[in-house]
Amino acid sequence: MASPQKKLQGLVAATITPMTENGEINFSVIGQYVDYLVKEQGVKNIFVNGTTGEGLSLSISERRLVAEEWVTRGKNKLDQVVIHVGALSLKESQELAQHAAEIGADGIAVIAPFFLKPWTKDVLINFLKEVAAAAPALPFYYYHIPALTGVKIRAEELLNGIQDKIPTFQGLKFSDTDLLDFGQCVDQNRQQQFAFLFGVDEFCIQRFINFVVKLENFSELKVSKSQGLLL
Repeated sequence: MASPQKKLQGLVAATITPMTENGEINFSVIGQYVDYLVKEQGVKNIFVNGTTGEGLSLSISERRLVAEEWVTRGKNKLDQVVIHVGALSLKESQELAQHAAEIGADGIAVIAPFFLKPWTKDVLINFLKEVAAAAPALPFYYYHIPALTGVKIRAEELLNGIQDKIPTFQGLKFSDTDLLDFGQCVDQNRQQQFAFLFGVDEFCIQRFINFVVKLENFSELKVSKSQGLLL
């Protein structure tokens, strides 16, 4: 069982879900995928069933099986396996969160529900709180991806006081191009030592890295090892 104190840092791979030509999940290659990430890329943290993994296009049973395979194949090889358990149904999200805890995942992440959208910060936090409570021993991460969800609540606003409502909250996967919002998340939450994962692939280039370095020098924004890039 993972500990809430275990830090997620460095590179985190958002894994694809391998498929056969018939549209079935190709579980047989996940073990090879783990070895490729660890041995060829030096990546030991993964984010499963997210946008890249098409988690919301899979059935609940498929998501469970995919999560189980990654945890099993990654045992003693990967440092952290974070499972995305977000769904339109609160009950389904809770079931997936419980399942992640049962199989030995290292953390869970949740996007905002995007059909009947939360209209305020408090409504969104209440939803996240209910999911996190289903796996109280696991670190909890919010998956901020407004381009997909249509939920425009700023991440910086959401983080203000969030650990008072969700004690297991450990950080944020930030998949948005609003760098001001991202910078404020980091700058205003230094004491909490949250993990901030930046997940916009298009920005993960040398020019963006140079920009971050200049931003850090300009604003004295300290991006420590508790932050990372999600690829």
